[in-house]
Amino acid sequence: MRGSYRFRQLHSSSFSLRSLETRQPSNIKHQTGNPTCPNPIPSKKTLTQKRRSMNKLSNASDSEIVKLNKDITTQMRNGRCEAALRVFNVMPRRSPVSYNAMISGYLANGKFDLAKDMFEKMPERDLVSWNVMLSGYVRNRDLGAAHALFERMPERDVVSWNAMLSGYAQNGYVDEARKVFEKMPDKNEISWNGLLAAYVQNGRIEDARRLFESKANWEAVSWNCLMGGFVKQKRLVHARQIFDRMPVRDEVSWNTMITGYAQNGEMSEARRLFGESPIRDVFAWTSMLSGYVQNGMLDEGRRMFDEMPEKNSVSWNAMIAGYVQCKRMDMAMKLFEAMPFRNASSWNTILTGYAQSGDIDSARKIFDSMPRRDSISWAAIIAGYAQNGYSEEALCLFVEMKRDGERLTRSSFTCALSTCAEIAALELGKQLHGRMTKAGYETGCYVGNALLVMYCKCGSIEEAYDVFQGIAEKDVVSWNTMIYGYARHGFGSKALMVFESMKAAGIKPDDVTMVGVLSACSHTGLVDRGTEYFYSMNQDYGITANSKHYTCMIDLLGRAGRLEEAQNLMRDMPFEPDAATWGALLGASRIHGNTELGEKAAQIIFEMEPENAGMYVLLSNLYAASGRWGEVGKMRLKMKDKGVRKVPGYSWVEVQNKIHTFSVGDSIHPDKDKIYAFLEELDLKMKREGYISSTKLVLHDVEEEEKEHMLKYHSEKLAVAFGILSIPAGRPIRVIKNLRVCGDCHNAIKYISKIVGRTIILRDSHRFHHFSGGNCSCGDYW
Repeated sequence: MRGSYRFRQLHSSSFSLRSLETRQPSNIKHQTGNPTCPNPIPSKKTLTQKRRSMNKLSNASDSEIVKLNKDITTQMRNGRCEAALRVFNVMPRRSPVSYNAMISGYLANGKFDLAKDMFEKMPERDLVSWNVMLSGYVRNRDLGAAHALFERMPERDVVSWNAMLSGYAQNGYVDEARKVFEKMPDKNEISWNGLLAAYVQNGRIEDARRLFESKANWEAVSWNCLMGGFVKQKRLVHARQIFDRMPVRDEVSWNTMITGYAQNGEMSEARRLFGESPIRDVFAWTSMLSGYVQNGMLDEGRRMFDEMPEKNSVSWNAMIAGYVQCKRMDMAMKLFEAMPFRNASSWNTILTGYAQSGDIDSARKIFDSMPRRDSISWAAIIAGYAQNGYSEEALCLFVEMKRDGERLTRSSFTCALSTCAEIAALELGKQLHGRMTKAGYETGCYVGNALLVMYCKCGSIEEAYDVFQGIAEKDVVSWNTMIYGYARHGFGSKALMVFESMKAAGIKPDDVTMVGVLSACSHTGLVDRGTEYFYSMNQDYGITANSKHYTCMIDLLGRAGRLEEAQNLMRDMPFEPDAATWGALLGASRIHGNTELGEKAAQIIFEMEPENAGMYVLLSNLYAASGRWGEVGKMRLKMKDKGVRKVPGYSWVEVQNKIHTFSVGDSIHPDKDKIYAFLEELDLKMKREGYISSTKLVLHDVEEEEKEHMLKYHSEKLAVAFGILSIPAGRPIRVIKNLRVCGDCHNAIKYISKIVGRTIILRDSHRFHHFSGGNCSCGDYW
């Protein structure tokens, strides 16, 4: 028996004295007549007194033990595990209840290992002990260990069986849950509801219905569960049939059906049911309000909001979210300021609204004013900066988030990766990849796709493919990203190979897939295959061609010089061509020098998008190539009159985790002198190799020598030169340009790659170019 030191001491003495009473050792002599020497053998009276004292202590301990057990439970409920352990350690004796209280407390406070250790040390376990530990394994999602413990149990009750059923059900192992259910010797309502919920939560609604029909006398919670499953699958007719059959409806029943109608746009039916409802609590009112907001009926939603007899935080947040979705940030802010209570969702909604509407200053003020920020707040402000072009600020915030101690979530990693992708910060992206791997996020589809985009946009298509291969369960986004990545990099054949693999894997292509496939054909001149895909995608995949598909086909035919076919296709379109489609025709006209067709396309684009500076530049290039300098001048005046400003071209390169940006004729970079000297040296070497400047691309009627000088210091050449000087040999040089690379720079970089023996990867606004050994991956087909 275990207990305090004093109790063990008494127990030991009693045992020795009994022995002495029955067996007198020969070496002990009675010592009488000496009052100073105590008699080693107590009298019968003394023994009786000691026994009575011990029994009294034992009897007192029973009530004391109950009190101490309650104290352990109280300490554990308040999260004071160490205090509970101190109580446990001073107990004169412990019952299974004491151990169970400790185990339950440890599990409730997330200390699974301590609970497991306590369970293994128990000298005696009852059924409660086994069930508590079994539930602990289930909550810890260690179903293998839970099953092993279940098999070890000397006896089981319905609680044990329900724990196993719940564990399988909550983790998506529905078939295993059903097997447990079928083996159960006794089932209660928890058993039936557990399997029913497992079917519903995992989308197996027909299995749920069959189970439901196999038994009578279900409780209201079960009817609500099945009805909610049909609502979740948008099968409102079946949900309503369940609702109408219910013997007793509670407020959850009415609210579930009202919410189902509201979320699916059937507001008239939702309103009718709301009017019939005998119980209109705040949840019913909020369901109606949310329905109006989600269906764009903002004024009706506001009337409902104003009529509400009671509002909770969800009601206020739903109304604010409605204004945010409609970009009415003034009204959203007024409501936000009028809220009697704000929670994290309120702050995050208004923060996200400002960030998504492009008002990053207001978003930052809200962010800085927040009493408490969570991972959603950080993700919203980081995404706001990234989506509004403040890439470096977004990355700085990501670092600050980590320093602030906020857990880096999938969303924050994804925002940071998107930012790296936009500015092609490959090294930073790789560092994020490493952190994500440690956090266990790498193989998930959501983060895996973000990684895939990052590597594709940063010009590392090989690493992108490695990530693609590592995604355990690829979705259609994964396949589309890889196809489009290969297409933008000019590897059309590889893109089409991935497309074939996608179909073989049983993934159905969607409209985005076909845009990637047609782009791959366009970038690599696969006209016949592209045409075949275009005309068969409706029959093969049920995809109706949209404007993006037609634009890809116009681009494909136009690049190949089949301008008449491109025009015929445009005439046969089932809808009016948009500016992008006409832009593809204008681009093809420039490539093939068809000024008349280019003028026609440009004129239509100017009517659609009068501020599209890129189209003015394209037409000016076409005039300049034809030597029509008067028309070039007119285009310049037209742009000035309409207030259209040409977007300045700039290029950047990442060196040692820092982004270096260059503009044409850059004069502020600290290494400008070294860069210009190196370019002069390269220029001489290129000319000896046969390089000739494409001066016809200069949109100014000046001397040839001046044109050559103007071309020499384009931003992409400056970035390439700096990359060669700064990035160690053997590593690719990755340069990004915000506009399309000019023809002269494209030609020059081919020569540079051969002279310096380096791989140069250039991403412009349209595609990637991989330069190596004097050649480009595009094959000059761009």
